Amino acid sequence: IGTGAGFPGIPLKIMRPDVEVVLLDSLGKRVNFLNTVINELKLEKISAIHVRAEDGGRDKKLREKFDCATARAVAPMNILLEYCMPFIKKGGFFIAMKGASEDESYENALKELGGKVESENVFTLPESDFTRRIICVKKTDNLSTRYPRKAGIPKKNPL
Repeated sequence: IGTGAGFPGIPLKIMRPDVEVVLLDSLGKRVNFLNTVINELKLEKISAIHVRAEDGGRDKKLREKFDCATARAVAPMNILLEYCMPFIKKGGFFIAMKGASEDESYENALKELGGKVESENVFTLPESDFTRRIICVKKTDNLSTRYPRKAGIPKKNPL
């Protein structure tokens, strides 16, 4: 979700050709770039789609269809959960890549969206002093049809 330049989706696809990958971004220009990269690298079972997370999360073709979703540098965790949880099947996982200094309260969003933190790993990037966190959230319940809310609402009024 919010794939940017294709991380981590494209490296994941290269490392695991057996896994089907969908890259989702709200910017058409970025999606066009990603499709060019996919074609140049001759990658299979990977697609880039142009849609806002809030709209994609309501699309029957995408809603609760994925085993796992990832996001990096998209939004604070309480907003990010509303963007990502609609795509994940019950029993699936959301993996958030966050900076160590991001002190966020997201317990209400977890409860409302049917998630439970399975693990949180803190590490320092090699040959640097940059600390990062990887938060793994398991989806424990199906999502209410109230979520995701319309585009822009999660950011204006976070859970």
